[in-house]
Amino acid sequence: MAEPEAQLLRAVGLIAIGKIINELLRETNLINPSIYFLAAVWHSHSEHLSTIEKDTNGDALWVWCYPSVTAELRTLLLRKCCLTDENKLLHTFVFGQYKRSWFYITTVEVQDSPALKKVTHFSIVLTAKDFNPEKYAAFTRILCRIYLKHGSPVKMMESYIAVLTKGICQSEENGSFLSKDFDARKAYLAGSIKDIVSQFGMETVILYTALMLKKRIVVYHPRIEAIQEFTRTLPALVWHRQDWSILHSYVHLNEEELEALKACTDFRTVIFIHEDPNLAQICALGYIAGFTDSEVSSRSDLYDVYVNLADSEITVSPVVKEAMIMGKLHKEIGQLIVQSAEDPDKSDSQVIKDISLKTKEILATLASLTEVSDGNEKPTLNAEALKQKRFPPATENFLFHLAAAEQMLKI
Repeated sequence: MAEPEAQLLRAVGLIAIGKIINELLRETNLINPSIYFLAAVWHSHSEHLSTIEKDTNGDALWVWCYPSVTAELRTLLLRKCCLTDENKLLHTFVFGQYKRSWFYITTVEVQDSPALKKVTHFSIVLTAKDFNPEKYAAFTRILCRIYLKHGSPVKMMESYIAVLTKGICQSEENGSFLSKDFDARKAYLAGSIKDIVSQFGMETVILYTALMLKKRIVVYHPRIEAIQEFTRTLPALVWHRQDWSILHSYVHLNEEELEALKACTDFRTVIFIHEDPNLAQICALGYIAGFTDSEVSSRSDLYDVYVNLADSEITVSPVVKEAMIMGKLHKEIGQLIVQSAEDPDKSDSQVIKDISLKTKEILATLASLTEVSDGNEKPTLNAEALKQKRFPPATENFLFHLAAAEQMLKI
């Protein structure tokens, strides 16, 4: 589609959007529709909808968006969209995170659509504040079917605004969608811990330790689908946090993206000084980042632990080897993980529960070694109490660094 045509389509769509919202508000019998209209507009600025088309000339064009998108985000999403990919691989669904906002992209091939005669493929792009791939995959599939039939954003927007305002869209022809059917907890449990353990065995404890200590994990595989399935499961190893904001499942070796990735580790940085200068640390948030470019292996500035998923290899950076020293405790944790995962009678959620119970034991031990010097302060590690316990060196070292990760060391 040529750019003038795209601009006209965008303008027509925006005019129709106001009518769609007003009609939806009338249907809900709202006392003050203007307030809800403003709420919907505000919400849509944090969750936007876009369409990218690839025409018969092989050009990929950003043809429409609502309400708006920055040039920076536009460039990023075009890079993530497989329509601009030179290798011609079609990725039906991809997702990732950039600057605390999630993006979800569904791409389809156009076949026998009278409404899209000059289009070979198109992508529907959604950005949102929550991590829920299944939810947005289902929703974008419905939007794709609507766009295939009509070739216009107007009908698509009816469903989009309905979901924003009512949490539901229904259509006998295109399918129905109900937001409440997609609980965040289900998204957290969608991956398979058992598959990870099957591939890495006892080495899974390296990933567990890195996550507990909030280290930077980089995962490489040439297939984006493999990257996303693997990386989305890793936060479940530290279920007590239930924090998927550390996940960046689709990152390119682009300087803007890499700077944004590095910046996220500074989000809650705590600097503390220990009496032993060799133990001075910077306790950062850490992340899990997925790459399809093998050159990431040479970017040691990006990771503390590097996972070559294609070759089933895990490498620990020399920078964090002291914090990641393995001992008797780690062996116990590793054996528990493997035994639980290899039990055919246990589901993935049961394996996660087993690991979580062990984690709670460790955190309880750590809590018993803390003290509160002021009633308004968070409990902090009593280094002397830790030494008096006479744990094996590797266990003492792990508990100390865990206290750092949990922000339980005095600044």
